[in-house]
Amino acid sequence: MSNFAETFMSTLQQIEQSRDPEALVALFGESSELLNLALTEPMRGQEGARRFWTNYLTAFDSIKSTFHHHHDAPEGIAVLEWISEGTMANDGQPFNYRGISVIEHTGDKATKFRTYYDSAVFLPGGAKQKETV
Repeated sequence: MSNFAETFMSTLQQIEQSRDPEALVALFGESSELLNLALTEPMRGQEGARRFWTNYLTAFDSIKSTFHHHHDAPEGIAVLEWISEGTMANDGQPFNYRGISVIEHTGDKATKFRTYYDSAVFLPGGAKQKETV
C-alpha cells in the first residue's frame, strides 16, 4: 500500500510529463491551502490548487522532479526533499534547483502544502546551480 508521500511524488511526476495539473489537483481538498516563496497569501481549495499547479507548469518549458528523501509520518505530515531540472518558459534556459515540500494530509487529501526552495534560479541572471568541484 502506498503512502501519501509516494502518491504525491508519482502524481507530480505524472503532471510534469502530461502538463495537465488535474491529477494533482484531485489530491487537494476544498479547504486546502498551498503556499510557496513567491506567494504572500496561500491559494485555497481545489481552485487554488488548480491555479498553483497551472502556474508551476507554465513557468517551465520542461521540468522533471527527482525525489531524494521522503517521510510520511503517522500523524499526517509528509516531507519531500527534491531536485527539479528542465528549461525555463521565459527564455528557454536550462535550470536546476532544490527544495523541500511539507504536506499536511488526511491520508487521501492534502490539507496544507508548503514548499521551500532555492529561488535564486528564478532571478534575472540568477544562479543556474552549476556543479562545482
